[in-house]
Amino acid sequence: MAYEAEVLEELGRLRSRLPGVTGVIAAGVDGLVLAEDAPGVEPEGIAALVAAALGVALRLVDVTGRRAFRELLIRGEDGYVGVYAAGASRVLAVLAEPRINVGRLHLEARRCGSALAAPRGAVRPAPAARPVQPASGRPDV
Repeated sequence: MAYEAEVLEELGRLRSRLPGVTGVIAAGVDGLVLAEDAPGVEPEGIAALVAAALGVALRLVDVTGRRAFRELLIRGEDGYVGVYAAGASRVLAVLAEPRINVGRLHLEARRCGSALAAPRGAVRPAPAARPVQPASGRPDV
């Protein structure tokens, strides 16, 4: 549980640095929620959809020769959903208002993803998140 508290603290730091963020979810690439600060949404459902989107994104970066997945940004009429690599086995989903500064969103979410990529029990900012890659080197999508 100490690990979850550290992850929640990191998610809270992201929200405090970027007021246009309305929710954040840390999940495994398998779609299981690790921690969340996303009032008004169903985090388990979002994490499952993020895992599905991640599968497509992994296949797309592989087919196009773009190497490892880093991030995916979806813009809807009422805001953004960003999915960021947080090490090899975790992802960060960020929900944001439509008026958010997308550059700052990327900067702060990448920083948070890097912190979540740190080893268990040592959540702290790291130089860069390791990109998400399938275990076999190729996605199963």
